[in-house]
This record gives sequence, structure tokens and C-alpha cells, in this order.
Amino acid sequence: MNSGDRVRVERGDSVYEGVLMPSTTAEQVVVKLDGGYNVGIDREGSDVTVLESDVYEVGGAGGEEATSEVEFDEDLPTIALISTGGTIASTVDYRTGAVTAQFTAEDVLRAVPDLAGRANYRGRVVANILSENMTPDVWRDLAEAVYEEIEAGADGVVVMHGTDTMQYTASALAFVLDTPVPIVFTGSQRSADRPSSDNVMNAVCAVEAAKADCAEVLVCMHATESDDRCALHRGTRVRKNHTSRRDAFETVGNRPLGHVDYETEAVTFDREYAPRGGVELAIAPDLETEVELLKFTPGMDEALLDCCAGKAGLVIEGTGLGHVNTDLVPKLESMIDDGTVVVMTSQCLAGRVCDRVYDTGRDLLDAGVVEGEDMLPGTAKVKLMWALANAEAVEETMRTPIAGELTGRSAPWT
Repeated sequence: MNSGDRVRVERGDSVYEGVLMPSTTAEQVVVKLDGGYNVGIDREGSDVTVLESDVYEVGGAGGEEATSEVEFDEDLPTIALISTGGTIASTVDYRTGAVTAQFTAEDVLRAVPDLAGRANYRGRVVANILSENMTPDVWRDLAEAVYEEIEAGADGVVVMHGTDTMQYTASALAFVLDTPVPIVFTGSQRSADRPSSDNVMNAVCAVEAAKADCAEVLVCMHATESDDRCALHRGTRVRKNHTSRRDAFETVGNRPLGHVDYETEAVTFDREYAPRGGVELAIAPDLETEVELLKFTPGMDEALLDCCAGKAGLVIEGTGLGHVNTDLVPKLESMIDDGTVVVMTSQCLAGRVCDRVYDTGRDLLDAGVVEGEDMLPGTAKVKLMWALANAEAVEETMRTPIAGELTGRSAPWT
């Protein structure tokens, strides 16, 4: 019985059939099931039958067979692959059956061999964290790494990132960096050991987008549940709207900026964008971290505002056109008088804040609350962090489009 044999494992009332994989211990066998998943089974009490020998070639991870070399082709563009964690560059470790993260350019090409021949690659690790553990400090480290890669001649950058907070990090880089080349975020909703994994298509389409003409911060993820095309979302206008679907990301209030066809590799854009080479590379990495995002709900405890007292900034997700309970207005006015910049956004998924329609809105404006226009709440928080650290007129900056986060007016789209 050898790795690569097709086997049937019977243990008690359970029967497993698939390809035998290497295992790190003699106490367990690892079988890749026909559905694509791996399962570890205790040898003790198991009856293993070899159905067919050498039906699958299996190489060990980290061994001589797993090595690869990235060759330079002067006719190809250079793409920097930067990892912060997540599952996009993960691969199955057949010694254990587990999914492990891979980070070097060689590792990424081994995990996603379809990337080979599309570009020259440089691999770099900024962090190895779960998306929910992302922090402004990592945003700064990432921005500086991207800056260095572009300064060193990268024709585009692909950032591999966990999906849950990708929209925040993409917004941060959109404000922190002026970029003459594309910066494309991508991730994977489903890990590499699942037959429905989206890591290959997302990575391939992200590289194609990084070679294209749109020099903005983009998010590249599945446009549909099928493996047909990826959508290119502007980093400041994107939102993850589903926990597990492969097409979880959507551009709020409009179509995606563009698409990448997986089969033809064609990159198309449907709206105006910043062209490649249109600006000089620049970085403004300072961020004010004393900024909070608070969602108003009916019956909300006023003490939550007390927790934000003394902060440099506060973004509120208000109802509808941008409202909170009338009883909270005096407390907000007091915070503003003490130096906290308060920005109002809306819980609605589309449309813009307008506090001139109802009495509550007018009271908020009189108290000094800044209208967040049609900015997404998360984007507004990131922008306020950047504006407080870099802008002299913070309130005016919050109302001025910087990286496509604001639109001139809200209108229906079809």
C-alpha cells in the first residue's frame, strides 16, 4: 500500500474510498475522497483494501518534489505578490491532509500553477494573520511594502487577503497611496481542499487585472457563482454581502468597475477609471487610530457614546437619511465641542445622507455633525483615520472625493 493507491478503508460502520495520501504518523491514514476533501482515519480497528495501485502521483510537501523555480522572462510584466494571510495562496499538505498557507512566489505558483507564464513574480509576506485580526499597523506595513515594490519596478501588485475585512484594507491603501499601477486585492471564500474552491480563478483574474490599465486599488473576486468571470470592484465602494458565496462581493450603488473573463483573459472596464501612469507614486501612511464606528439602533444605550468621548473621530451608521434618536443630539454636540469629529453615514446599502429634510437631521447639522454623503460606513471610518492624520481641513476633506469613495450624486442604475 503506497501513496497514490486507490483504497477502501472500513472502520466500524463507516466506509471511506479514495486516494491514499502521505501521513505524518503511523497511527493514521489520510484519504482524499472523491468529493475532493481529505479525511484522517485511525489505523487501529480499520480494514484497508487496495483497489488499484499507483493511480495518482503524490509528491510530499516541502520535499525535493515540491520545489519550484521562478524564471525571469524579459518579455513579461513583473507582478508583486504580497500576502497578508487568508486562504487564497493555501495548498493541501498531503503529509497531514491539512490546508496550509503558502507565501513565497514559488509557493504561490505551486499552489496556483495556472499563474505560470503570465508574468514575472516577486513574492513578499507582510503578515500571516486571520482577516479579523487585521489592524491599522498592518495597513501601514502593507502600504509601505506595496510602495517599495512599485518603486522597485513592479508593473502591478496583487495583495492576497482574507475576505472578511478586505474592504477595509483596500480602502486604507486607496487613501494612503497614489499609485501609477494597479493594486489588486483578491482572496478565497473556500479553501484549496474544497472542489468548489475559488482560489485559482480569483488569483488568475487578479494577475490579469494587475497587468491592465486601471491604476486604482481594486478588489477582484467571483462575479457569479460560476467559474466564468471575476468582477473588479473599486476598493472604496465594495462590500462583502454574503458569508460564504463565491460572488459575495458587490459594488454598492453601481455596477462593478470592470470584469475579467476567465476563459479569454480579457479585462474590460465599464466606467471611467484612473489610467496607468497617470500619477506619481506617493505615500501618506499616517493614520489616526482613535476613530470608532458606531451603529445606531432603536433603544441604544447612551453610554455607548460616553465610551467614544475623547476620541479623535466617530463615524455613525444612522438610519435612513442619516438620523439618530433626538435625545442623543446634545451628547453628540458636546463631543464635537470637545474636539471629536463626528461623521454621519447611513445603514442603507445605497443612497446618500441628507440631514436637511427632517428636524432631527437639521439638529444634527446644527450640532456640527459632518454629512458622509454616500460613503460606505467602513470606508468613512478609514477615510476619517487618514484625514485626521493628513488633512488640515478634515471636515472639507471628508466631503471631497479622494479615491472614488464619493459620487457626485446618487442616481438609479440599470
